[in-house]
Formats: sequence, structure tokens, C-alpha cells
Amino acid sequence: MEACRRGRPLVVAGADRLDVPVRWVHAIELTDVAQLLRGGELVLSTGIALPDDERLLAAYITELAGIGVAGLAVELGRRYAGSLPPALITAARQAGLPLIAFEHEVAFIEITEAVHARIIDAQLDELRVSERLHEMFTELSVAGASAEEVVRQAAALAGRPVILADLSHRVLAFSPGGGDPGQLLSGFAARSRSVRLSGRTAYDEASGWLVTPVGARGEDWGRVILVCSVPPSPTDTVLIERAATTLALGRLLTRHRESLERQAHRTLISGIISQAHADPAEAAVRSRALGVPVDGRQLIAMVLRFRDRMASGPGDPRGMDPGGPRGMGPGGPRGMGPGGLLGMPAHARVLDLADAAAAACRAERIPSLVGTLDDDRAGAMLSLGPRVEPDDVLTRLATRIMDRAGVDPDLLVIGVGATAGSIRDVRRSFLEASQVADVAASRLDSAAAPFYRLPDLRLRGLLHLLRDDPRLQTFVERELGALLAADSALIDALAAYLAAGGNKAEAAKASHLARPTFYERLRRIERLLGTDLSSAESRTSLHVALLALNASRASEQDRVSLARSEGANDTR
Repeated sequence: MEACRRGRPLVVAGADRLDVPVRWVHAIELTDVAQLLRGGELVLSTGIALPDDERLLAAYITELAGIGVAGLAVELGRRYAGSLPPALITAARQAGLPLIAFEHEVAFIEITEAVHARIIDAQLDELRVSERLHEMFTELSVAGASAEEVVRQAAALAGRPVILADLSHRVLAFSPGGGDPGQLLSGFAARSRSVRLSGRTAYDEASGWLVTPVGARGEDWGRVILVCSVPPSPTDTVLIERAATTLALGRLLTRHRESLERQAHRTLISGIISQAHADPAEAAVRSRALGVPVDGRQLIAMVLRFRDRMASGPGDPRGMDPGGPRGMGPGGPRGMGPGGLLGMPAHARVLDLADAAAAACRAERIPSLVGTLDDDRAGAMLSLGPRVEPDDVLTRLATRIMDRAGVDPDLLVIGVGATAGSIRDVRRSFLEASQVADVAASRLDSAAAPFYRLPDLRLRGLLHLLRDDPRLQTFVERELGALLAADSALIDALAAYLAAGGNKAEAAKASHLARPTFYERLRRIERLLGTDLSSAESRTSLHVALLALNASRASEQDRVSLARSEGANDTR
């Protein structure tokens, strides 16, 4: 700087530390400076107050170095003529403190004014940049920008690549910022796992990444990464933190909006099922107000639930612990770990399932009402055009729901009810879809299908249709009446025996009973029923009776649930 050049500065010690940043410039003529400085200052002095004793000179330099000053500049002429004291120079070299001698007289005020003006201008520039970033990201938040757009804008502002990844180190969005996308993402998961952060926002020199977490309310769900070839500036840090805040806010707003929408849809669906609306036209008006047309449309109820893991037989993969091999993907178990759907509480799991179904319907452009039915099931009313082929739409939609929910297809069951021509008949479609989903969730005899209708359940479906027929009820009583009157444990033993295909040892193992105990129960069943369980015809007849009994019980449970729902609505 011109103000310094006029003093003909000469570096006499610490020449290897001239790159130390100068935070401030301070002229001081005291030796007791510990309480007056904060570190980062360039100290200017004429030396008039410095002591003659070499030990005191060394102590002065040591104190300055201990405070962390950037350097000491002494003007020659008033206290020292020609050169600085050797003791001062030696002490500065030992302490690694830059020591400068001004050979000509210089006005310290000119130096401080020039340097402080530059520092303040730099701070003002940072404030202006920070304000521009604030305005930019505020506009993105207000506009409801997607994560991809936020990342793209951040990369454009930084002029460098920006990556958004989740906590499983999967890339959710990225913008190459002029870089090579292939090189940027190659081996990303391994590189991301190797980065260890020492704070909320930190620079990892090995990878050249500036990383900050994304989240709110103490729950982080991702990380924003700015790829730097050199250590980041304060502006880079502000930029990446503002981007992370915008992403977190966007997710909160989206989830809040979804929550309100799910609540409105759930209320209407519950009203349709419980017949809370005195006039079906009222439900139709409410549906149209939510953007779902019902006139001249194909209305189809769909119920989603997770498969009954407890219903799985020995060796069946669907009964495996969530840590088992099913559902393994590139990032580990899909939907089954601590952060997956099956690791959540039941209510939260079904809420996320409803959100996934709603997102899938939007992606397929299907007008729909989607909400939770209870802690086990989510439901949707789909509104399809009159000329649309329902099965084609349902297949695409089911596939997209599976993908959005992030679970193995074997774990999620989708039941579909009969097509209704008016909203008056949607209740029946919902009840059918719910019963189909419940029955399909306990099936072990076939691979998972994208969705199930009543005919897909074969014998179970037939028995479901005939569940209220007096002749079927008479058959159940004739086949199982003695057991039903005796002991429910015998019904469980018979069901396990029939599910095992007549294999007594396998059935005992599935029932968690000792073989002698289980065999004795089978003999008691034979005595009560007056039948021979070794007969294939007897086993078939009893199996059909058990399936019919389960269909009847499921129907009774639905009626009880409906009565409770109607009672709750009457109370409201």
C-alpha cells in the first residue's frame, strides 16, 4: 500500500509468516498490551516506550506472539536510529512474529485509515453478498422451489458443483456447476462416508468438500456439499448454509401442506365409509371441492397395508426379521432399517404410506382422495375417466407406490374394490378393498402381486362373498362347532396343522409347542370332531371351514368398526 511504501518498510524477522491475515491495525506505545489487543492486529509503534533491558524486550515480543498479533512494525528515528535492537529481532525470530522496521518516518494515521477502509469495504462486500444470498433463497422459499432448483441456484451462485445427499449417502439432487457429472458422482457414497464433520458446517480438506447438514427441529435428513478446489471463503459458508436452510424449510412446508391435505381427505373418506353424510350429494360436493370429480367417472377404492409378518409360516421369507436379506438395495435394506417404514411406529408408518400413495397419484395424474383409515391401513378413492382401463392404471400406480414408499413388494399389500359408478357405492368398494387387503396380507401360497381384487383370492374370495350365506354358516358350525365350544387353543392347533399341509412336526414347531403336547391336541381334536385328520378329504373340509370362519369374523370386525365410527360421528 502506498501509505506503507512511503515508510520504506524492511522485514527483519518472520518473513515466512507474511501471509498471516491482518484483522486490524493498532498504534500503541505501551508495553503492557495484553488487555488491549485481541489478536490479528498489526501493531504500529515508534518504540519510545520499549525498555532497554533485553529480557524485557524478549518478554514484550513473547506477550505479543501469545496474544496472536499479526505483526509488529516499528518506526526508526525516534527511539532507535539506523536499526532495531538485536534482542528484539532475535526474540521475534524465535517467536515466529513478523517484525518490520520503517526506515523513514511515516504517519501512522495514514496507514490505519487506508487499512481500515479496505477491511470495512471487504466487510461491506460480504454483507452485500450475504444480503443478495438472503434475498435469492428467500424468493426460492416463498416460490416453493424444488430441491433440484435450490441446488441449481446455489451452484450458479458459487460457480462450483453443489450436491444434496441423504443420510444414506444417496444423491438426491446435484448441479455440476461446469464440472464433469460423471467424475463428480463416481464412487460418491464411499467418498461421502469417509468425510467426518467436526461441526455443523465444516471443510474436509482431503475431499475438498464444504459440508453442512440439512434438517430442522433437531432432526437432520441430509447434507449439502459444495465442492471446492481451495479452502472456502466466508461467503461460501454463508451460501451453503442458506441453501441448507431453504431446503429444510421447503421440506417442512411440503410436509405441513401434505398433512393438511391428508387430514381433509381422511375426513371425507371416513364420512363416506361411515355414511356420515345424510345425502350422498354432500359427499360429492366436498369431493369436487377437493379437486376430485365424481360425476360420470369410474370410482375405485384402494386400501394399502403391510403384510402380516406374524402370519408367515416357518421358513417363509415374509416372516423374516427386518434385518434379513429381503428388500436389500444399493443403500441397504429398503424401508426396513431404523430409518425405514418398518422401523417407524405404526401410525407414522401409515402416514408415510398415505403420503407415498398421494405422491404416486399426482405423478400418474389421477384425481384421488388419499388418507389413513386406521393405524394399520391407508385408503384412496381413485377417480378414473369413463374410457380408462382400470387394470392398466392400477398396475402403473401400484408400481409407483411401491417405489415411492421404498419397501419390498413382498411387504406391502394393495387391495382394490369393485368399480363404483357413483359416490353412493364407494362405501361398498372401500369395505371390499379393505377385506381383500386383509385377506391378501395373510396369504402365503403365492408371490406378491401389484394389487389384489376379490377374484384374485380364489377360494378365500369365494368364501368372502358367501360369508353371510346361512348354508355356509351352517357348514362352519357342523365342521368346527365342537372345537369352538371347547377351547380356542384347539382351533389354533388345527389351523397350524392344516397350514403345514398335515406335517405334524412342522406344525408343532410353528406353534412353539413340544411335539407330545401338540400331538395330544390333535388327538383331542379328532375325538371332539369324530374325524380322522390323516384323511385328505377331512383336512380339506376343515380347511374350508376355517377359511369361512375367518371371513365371517373379518366381516363382523368391520361391522363393529363401522358402528364405532358412526357413534363417534354422532357424538361430534
